[in-house]
Amino acid sequence: MKALILAAGYATRLRPLTDTWAKELLPVGGRPIIDWILDKIAEVEEIDEVHVVTNARKAPAFAAWAAGGRGVVVHDDGTHSNDDRLGAIGDLQFVLERTGMDDDLLVIAGDNLFEFSLPEFVAYWRGKGRASAVAVRDVDSLEIASRMGVVTLADDGLVLDFVEKPADPASTLCATAAYIYHRTHLPLVGVYLAGEHSSDQPGRLVGWLRRHEPVYGWVFTESWHDIGSPEQLLEADNRLRASAGLPARERYSPE
Repeated sequence: MKALILAAGYATRLRPLTDTWAKELLPVGGRPIIDWILDKIAEVEEIDEVHVVTNARKAPAFAAWAAGGRGVVVHDDGTHSNDDRLGAIGDLQFVLERTGMDDDLLVIAGDNLFEFSLPEFVAYWRGKGRASAVAVRDVDSLEIASRMGVVTLADDGLVLDFVEKPADPASTLCATAAYIYHRTHLPLVGVYLAGEHSSDQPGRLVGWLRRHEPVYGWVFTESWHDIGSPEQLLEADNRLRASAGLPARERYSPE
C-alpha cells in the first residue's frame, strides 16, 4: 500500500498567513500539521511509500521540510496560483501518472487532523474485498453538513448516496478527506476526469465512483479537524497545545 498527502491547494481563506507559509507546514501544538498526519500514516505497517503533492509556490518549503529525514517523496504539480491549480483530483491523477502507481492507495488531505486509527480504517476496508472506502463522521450540525459531502450508508456500510455541499442536507453524516482506493479503481480516476467532471473537491470522485464500483463508509467518532479557516486553525492549535502541556492562545501565530 502507498500513501498520498494532498498539499497543493492555495489556502486562500487563511491569507495573508498563507502568502508566506504553506498551510500544511503551519505548526499546531508545536509541530507542522503534516507531521501529525505522518505519525498516523506510520502506524499502518503495509504502507511502504509516502508521497506528498504540492504546487510550485510551496515546493521549496516542502523540499526543505522533507530533507529532514522524513522519508517522503515530494511532487511539484507545476501550478503557481489558485487560477491554474489542478484541483485535488487532478493532483491525484498527476501523481498516479508520474509514478505509474499500481497499488492500493491511502489518500489524505494535508489539512486534516484526526485522532482515529488508520490501521483500524485499513482493516475495515480490507474486510470489504474489492472495494474502496471513505472515513465518515457525524458532524452533528446541518449547517456544517451543508459545507461538506453528505453520505448515506446501507447497514453494511456501502455508500448509497453522496451529495457534495447540499443546500438541504439529508443528514449530518459527512465524508472526511481520508480515502482508500483499491488498486483496480485507480485507473478510473482518469476515466472520471476524461468525462469533464470537476477536478477539485476529492469527495466528488467518491460520489462518482460509488455509482460504478463498491465504496464503503467507515464511521469514526474520534476528534477531527478540517483546517480551512483561522478559527479552525486556532481551535486545532489549542487542542494540540493542551495535549502537549502548552498554554492556550487567544490568537494564532506560527512563531
